[in-house]
Amino acid sequence: MLVIIGYVLVCSALMGGYIGGGGHPAILFQPFEYIIIVGAAVGALIVANPLSLVKESISKATATIKPEPYSKEFYLELLMCFYMLTNKTRKEGLLSLEELIENPESNPAIFTEKITGDHHLLDFICDNLRLIVTGVEVHQLEELMDQTMETHHEDEHAPVRVIQTMADGLPAFGIVAAVMGVVHTMELVGAPPNVMGRAIAAALVGTFIGILLAYGFIGPVGALMATRAEMTGNVFKCAQKGLLCTAKGISPAMTAEYMRAMISTDKRPSFKELDDLLRSNKG
Repeated sequence: MLVIIGYVLVCSALMGGYIGGGGHPAILFQPFEYIIIVGAAVGALIVANPLSLVKESISKATATIKPEPYSKEFYLELLMCFYMLTNKTRKEGLLSLEELIENPESNPAIFTEKITGDHHLLDFICDNLRLIVTGVEVHQLEELMDQTMETHHEDEHAPVRVIQTMADGLPAFGIVAAVMGVVHTMELVGAPPNVMGRAIAAALVGTFIGILLAYGFIGPVGALMATRAEMTGNVFKCAQKGLLCTAKGISPAMTAEYMRAMISTDKRPSFKELDDLLRSNKG
């Protein structure tokens, strides 16, 4: 929703200032300029990247319209998940997790809908719980998780680089469109001044479109994608801490507290919020 509001503000400020200064909005509608710029940018995007990465980039770019997935409520559910997992292992032993690992949806009290909905996070948790059940040493588990998270970090930022590269190229394609417009204008030498004036104005629109799309639309989307990729990384770090606590046999309450310390301040539940949640579960 905030993305749409931002776009509305960008367009309103530009058009309001332009029209208020006596400009004619009709001259900005140059469909062939849009075809040149957008078509060339998309074509370059396809040439420079594998098709799977192009699809993922488009999917994640359009997903920025949706609210961010990792809210305080999500983190509370994640903390509660590990609190209940460590509680279960203390009472029933590590082997009691086997059935839950193979079918996490079977216990929605532990693996809630939000957690199972994020299949990357769910796989990360379940795969490492399997290793814990098999008796892997803690330092080996931590090293393996670090490697997994590093790979995931690269995968998350690959679509970001694609969109940001596209944004960087749009001003240049705008110049290309403007030059092509100037070439067309030169063909009109000898035409009445009003015809020449409109042709020159239409040519300059190409530069305007390229810069506007780059810095007003595509660039901000790339920046938001990068921010959300970092948010995803923070969730994985939080889950990693919970898994290490589980492997070390740390108490459920301290596991939740260790994990809470990993959460960024704007999403971190207070001590009282977490304590109230744990007490309600005990009851």
